[in-house]
Amino acid sequence: MPKTLELKLKEGDLAPDFTAATNGGGRVSLSDFRGKNVVLYFYPRDNTPGCTQEACAFRDELAAFKSKGAVVLGVSTDPVKSHDKFAEKYGLPFPLLADEDKEIVCAYGVWGQKNFMGRKYLGTHRVTFLIGPDGRIQKVWSAVKPQHHGREVLAAL
Repeated sequence: MPKTLELKLKEGDLAPDFTAATNGGGRVSLSDFRGKNVVLYFYPRDNTPGCTQEACAFRDELAAFKSKGAVVLGVSTDPVKSHDKFAEKYGLPFPLLADEDKEIVCAYGVWGQKNFMGRKYLGTHRVTFLIGPDGRIQKVWSAVKPQHHGREVLAAL
């Protein structure tokens, strides 16, 4: 079971706004989606097994998310070029935000110490925020199982 991360942002808090470059050469801001539910999911790296499973789980459920009036945004600290390759390789039809300067991961409190096979390092924790039409955080998942996460988030809408 994934370890639960202690986050500074809680349900009911106003979600920090941001603007970032996306795959495909675009730019998005959280405020662009006011009036809609936003699934904002943070993941460690493009083209890794868990991150690929998670992205594909959201891809596979995207029509259902759209039918419920929700948008999906993925965020990692990888550059746009990496996101372009990742999205093309797996047919990801939603924006992947490049947070190379780590402003978004820090604002949401998902950047921090991680431990893999006894090695400690700084990185992005796998966390998802459901942001309501009013810009407030409705639900937070800090213990994510990538393979089934798309359906889990969809069930909360």
